[in-house]
Parts: sequence; structure tokens; C-alpha cells
Amino acid sequence: MVKKATTQDRKIFVLDTSVILYDHYSIMNFAEHDVVIPITVLEELDQFKKGNDTKNFEAREFIRLLDRLAKDQMIQHWTPLNGKTKGAFKVMMNPENALNANEIFGEEKNDHKILNAALSLRQTEKKRKVILVSKDINLRLKAKSLDIPAEDYETGKIKNITEIENTGKEIIENVSPEVINTLYEKGNLDAEQVFGKRRKSLPANNTYYILKGATPNASILAFYHATENSFEKISKSKAYNISPKNAEQAFALHAIMDPKIKLVSIQGVAGTGKTLLALAGALEQRSNFKQIFLARPIVPLSNKDIGYLPGDIKSKLNPYMEPLWDNLKFIQNQYKEHDKEYQRISDMVNQEKLVIQPLAYIRGRSLSNIFFIVDEAQNLTPHEVKTIISRAGENTKIIFTGDVFQIDTPYLDSQSNGLSYLIDRVRTHPLYAHVKLEKGERSELANLANELL
Repeated sequence: MVKKATTQDRKIFVLDTSVILYDHYSIMNFAEHDVVIPITVLEELDQFKKGNDTKNFEAREFIRLLDRLAKDQMIQHWTPLNGKTKGAFKVMMNPENALNANEIFGEEKNDHKILNAALSLRQTEKKRKVILVSKDINLRLKAKSLDIPAEDYETGKIKNITEIENTGKEIIENVSPEVINTLYEKGNLDAEQVFGKRRKSLPANNTYYILKGATPNASILAFYHATENSFEKISKSKAYNISPKNAEQAFALHAIMDPKIKLVSIQGVAGTGKTLLALAGALEQRSNFKQIFLARPIVPLSNKDIGYLPGDIKSKLNPYMEPLWDNLKFIQNQYKEHDKEYQRISDMVNQEKLVIQPLAYIRGRSLSNIFFIVDEAQNLTPHEVKTIISRAGENTKIIFTGDVFQIDTPYLDSQSNGLSYLIDRVRTHPLYAHVKLEKGERSELANLANELL
């Protein structure tokens, strides 16, 4: 029989605004422990409730959730959270403490008011452990300087980033010449003929393989179809005159072009060709889809909303979307101006068959017959990635590209961003494939920067 936690056993978690903007349901994810929301957090959320970005949605949803939980009760008193295994919550007004974070740090800030709430609880709840939860690293450091335990919000974070690094590609050594020759000739082969006694159980996920024979020149690129339990030969075929330059690029282009795979993630540092391959593959398949959508998260200067910029939505977005246009222009320049392929790209843009789509306007839509490329997906939250995928209708394919170690959003890291979350959660699904691009192909100069600087 499990002993029920007493009040003294239950911890008190003080939530920062950054946690709620990351996950409006976070208040429900602290098991039997109690949760405190400083009134300053509600005041900050009030500033975020208007707008179309995910943070605005999270702010609105949290306020509604709090209203449902409180019902007719006074929220400055402990109110039970729904569920027998849950604790309680309350909103804490601005306290008066012997210690004042505003005075200690020499500046009056909302962050310091949140620290004051934790300091006050430590005085009034001396027998209980008080922990500040924030996705703001600097706030956590300030809390620790005041001897307040501080933690990141762990829900949704992947535990082992190295597992993601090793996902998508495997190498099998000493494959028999008969297997390699048969796969070359037939184009596909039953998986058990390849694996033999090498492994006790067959893999559950779509995976790309380099099959190497006993001699240096005996090798073949292959794809394992999880649903068919078979290997398929991978050829380095072109897409809209863009040729893969290495094995990993061939894998990525195969995943982009395979109609059986509806969801693809491509991880790699700058210059490995992620966006270029996704765009080329989309253009090659243009007749299979009604539209091609291109999108990337907007991470404005100083994290200000783009609303402060002059002009309409198109002129506001253009500076952030230039990398997508650069890749599109590179593909177009593979042809001469009088070639029909060159003109076709211009026509697709003019006729809105190829559209730069703000992610903020995806919510609530149903996207059917769309080839959707989401660039820089590491700057999305897990909730944003889920929102995008949940919009997919019939005959829609989604490609997420990015580098999980190149985060531009202040409250995300390699373990909590949407791209890492996606790779970790869906890597065994038969509709999904992941490829990691390892070699920079932009230029020798770009490779120098990635390798030596």
C-alpha cells in the first residue's frame, strides 16, 4: 500500500511566466505537489493575451484554465487541482519580506517580485520545500544566489539528446556480396536476408542504412521500410536539378520524395543543405499537391513582436524569410531564364502555388493537399510542432528542418525545443522518417567556419 503524502511531504512550486507561456497546462504537471502563481505572473500574462502567436494562445488558455479551476473560490487561498493525485494552487499577492529582491539586486523588476514571492513562502512555509520553476536561466541563477532552489520546467524535455543524434542512419559491416548484388539488381530485398543473425529483433522504425561489403568498393545505400519489413535501394537521383552530394543528402531527398512517408525531420548544421533539399523535393512533386507552404519561426530582435515594425504582414515577414527566398533563387538559377523550369517557379510564386506562410495563422486551419516545409524548427516549442502537425488534412506532407543545437529563442534549449521533441516522440512511427545531415556542402569557406571557428 502506497503511503499518501502528507502536507509537509508536498513541495511548493512557484511558477514563472516563462513556464506558462511554454505550456499553459503546466500547473497540472506537478503530481501531488502544490503550485503558487505570483500575482506578477498574472499581470505579465495580461500583456500577452492579445495576438496570434503561440505565446498569446498559451496566455489566454492559462487564464481560462485558472478561471475553471477556481470556480467561485478566492484564488489567493489554496484551491484543489482537479484529480485525486493532484495538489492545490493559489495566486500569491505581492508580499512584504525581511529580504527584498528589488533592494538586493538594486532594481525593481517583475522577476524580482516573483523572487519575493518565493522568499515569502520560504518564511511562512518553513517545514516545506519551496522551489522556483522557470525557463529563464538568469532568473534561476538569481534565485540560487538567494538560496532558493530553482529548476527548469522538465515536462516535455527529452532525457537523452545523444539518442536523437544517433537516430535515422545505421551502418552494417561485412554484408555478403550476394545481398548487395541482389539489392542492386532487384531494387528491394526482404529484411531478414540482410540482417540474418545480426540482430534478434527487427527495427520498428524507418531507417536509412549504409550496407558495406568485405571489399572497400562493395557498398550500397538502402532504406528499411518498417511496415513492409523490406530494404529498398537508394539512388542519388536529382530533384529539380539539385543532386545529393553525399549519402545523407540522398537519404534526405528519398524521405522528402517518398509518398509513403508523410512526416520528415532533417537535422543538421548550417550549410548541410536541409532547406535546399526540402524545397527541391517539393518543386519536383508540385503536381501531387495543391500548394507548397514555406514557413519559419520569427525570432525578432530583442524578442519584440513584429507588430511594432512598419508595413503590412508581407513586408514585416520578408526580412525573416530571406533565407527561404535565397534557396528558391538558387534552385531557379540551375536553369536559364528562358527555360520553362525557371519560369515555372516565378509562376508558382505569382499564382500563390508556392506561399510563404506565417506560422501564427496556421492555428484552426485544415491543410489538405499541402506540401509544408517548416524551416528552423528548433525555434518552435513542442506545442507549436504539435499544432502544425494536427492541422494536416488528406494528402499533406510536412518537412521539419533545423539544428537542435542552434537555438535562437531564449526559453528553449537542445532538450526542450520542438524539433528534438518531435524526433524523440515519433521516431518509431511508420509514417515518419528522420535524417541527420553531417557534412557541410555550401562551400569550403562555410565548412571552415563550422569546423574551426
